[in-house]
Amino acid sequence: MIDLDKILREKITAYEPKFEAKSFGKLVSVGDGVISIAGLSEAMMAEIITLPRQTKGLVLNLGRNLVGAIVLGDSRHLKEGDEAITTGQVLSVPAGEALLGRVIDPLGLPLDGRAQPKTTVKMPLERIAPGVISREKVKQPVQTGISAIDAMIPIGRGQRELIIGDRSTGKSAIALTTIINQKKQNLICIYVVIGQKAAFTAQLITTLNRFGAMDHTIIVAANAAESPALQFLAPYAGVAIAEYFAQKGRDVLVVYDDLTKHAWAYRELSLLLRRPSGREAYPGDVFYLHSRLLERACKLNPAAGGGSITALPIIETQAGDISAYIPTNVVSITDGQIYLETDLFNAGVRPAINAGLSVSRVGGDAQIKAMRQVAGKLRMELAQYRELAAFAQFSADLDQVTKARLDRGRRITEILKQGWDQPMNVADQVLIIWAVTNGYLDQTPVEKVPRWQVEYLKYVAVNQPAVKKTIAKEKVLTEPTIKVLVKVTTKFNESHKL
Repeated sequence: MIDLDKILREKITAYEPKFEAKSFGKLVSVGDGVISIAGLSEAMMAEIITLPRQTKGLVLNLGRNLVGAIVLGDSRHLKEGDEAITTGQVLSVPAGEALLGRVIDPLGLPLDGRAQPKTTVKMPLERIAPGVISREKVKQPVQTGISAIDAMIPIGRGQRELIIGDRSTGKSAIALTTIINQKKQNLICIYVVIGQKAAFTAQLITTLNRFGAMDHTIIVAANAAESPALQFLAPYAGVAIAEYFAQKGRDVLVVYDDLTKHAWAYRELSLLLRRPSGREAYPGDVFYLHSRLLERACKLNPAAGGGSITALPIIETQAGDISAYIPTNVVSITDGQIYLETDLFNAGVRPAINAGLSVSRVGGDAQIKAMRQVAGKLRMELAQYRELAAFAQFSADLDQVTKARLDRGRRITEILKQGWDQPMNVADQVLIIWAVTNGYLDQTPVEKVPRWQVEYLKYVAVNQPAVKKTIAKEKVLTEPTIKVLVKVTTKFNESHKL
């Protein structure tokens, strides 16, 4: 016999009322995904508010009488007089291993037609960047697989390296090659798509799947068709997911493609929120917009988790103008830039990297010793070639030394040409750069340099397989290794008259 009286008494005794304070307000205006609310006196900056039909909003403006917020989702059903309620929570995104291989939006909802990822952790989108005490020196390389970058503009784990250039100069291709090259490199990749066409995202997913790179990649997409609010939140969602892995000692690479469109989305939201505009109609805090994002990329010390977040922001310039407002802002925040030039791209030099304007402020610390041994001479000879080539076009009578430098410079330019789908491991890069800077290609016709490169690497792999293994293991060019290289390269040139 069930004693209902006893059960009810136990339930009443155990009941503890929960008291919580909520602030209620009314919508004053609605339009273009932005709302103004009266009465939310307790609202906090970046707080989530609840709107009708389970719609969420995010507070971005705190005025004397009105609160401005952006709507996270469809706002067409909202109207003046609707109720808004504070939640006391900040916006967060799901994070965890279950996101690997998935495509999500900035709120963590799946876009790949599969079930919601099973995650147990949520990370706040807005977070203060780690302080100096939590960081340590950047010293491990991110091997991009691109010879020109790994040799002359090295990127370290925990660095912020800007990719900048005009439209259609191969900016996204560099990021894509880098992600493809991270297979079995113990580096998680997060590709944040901001304001791009849906076709771009679809092509990105197809390419990563084709190369087997989707297994270590997460795509956070806010395409051009999405609201400015989601485009604004996308990069913060990407770095929040990266922080989850970094705190667990993992290394993460985050690509922001691109921050120019991110700034446009923020400008649109700010104008709709009636914020005071400044230069080029951007709000006054547009510098803080990107600095608070990119400062979260760093190398953490063991006490803080020991992981790292490497940022590759992409900025699109107009007619090569790197002194424009947004480009100069991001250049000043990052640890270097890879500048892609339209003239080089049109001339067939791809990747179209301008070595003179490109720089890495981490430098040799992000290279293995073997690469440092060969890269210094490469950059110097390439710089001399570019300088001489500019003057040589005005003179037909050149001395033998100048001609030799120009000829070697042309061969260096050829060996640095590389398809986006042809990443090269670091040992092969060291072998090729060592050979060209030591004159072993000086007698090879320029048009046959690509063929020489392919056949030389095959020859070394077959006849001296220990050389590549030694470079990969010891990460240095020792005297015995160099002697073997001299012998095998000389023998190759004698037997392969190209």
